Amino acid sequence: MKKQENRRKIYDKQSKKWYAVPEEFFKAYDRLCNTTRKRMQYQGRCCCPKGKWWLCDTNCLDCEFRISLTKSLDEPIFNDDGSSNGTLLDHIADPQAIAEKITSDHNLLQYLFAKLQELDPDAEKLMAIWMAHPEGISDRKVAKLLGRPQRTFANKMKRFREKYRHLLDD
Repeated sequence: MKKQENRRKIYDKQSKKWYAVPEEFFKAYDRLCNTTRKRMQYQGRCCCPKGKWWLCDTNCLDCEFRISLTKSLDEPIFNDDGSSNGTLLDHIADPQAIAEKITSDHNLLQYLFAKLQELDPDAEKLMAIWMAHPEGISDRKVAKLLGRPQRTFANKMKRFREKYRHLLDD
């Protein structure tokens, strides 16, 4: 007479059948299911009742007890006082606007460099000095590097900044 192994049953949701499996396999499978279910419940993603734990197969994306944390973009947002603050869609930045801003800033910078080149013959050297010091450099140090009188250079830059400041104050 053969020794009969202890067998347990596992339910398969797809085929809707029970399958007898060895005790060791059942323990490993049950441990995996319990761990996954508890983790998902702790994260607020599973509402599987105790009487339905036998349905758990760790396939949470297809589970009927899954709680989706995804919000609709049309869902209204409410303030603390209960008044509506629009929808999530209203608060998403428009990537087109960012691209337009970058393009307009680039065009403005090119325009200002062209005007600076008209005003100053050493504009290329001046731009190279400014680029070499991204943290900023004083007009006094720039004038010294260009070999010009500080007062004359500072006044020239002041007039240039005042003349074109209105382009930056959008």
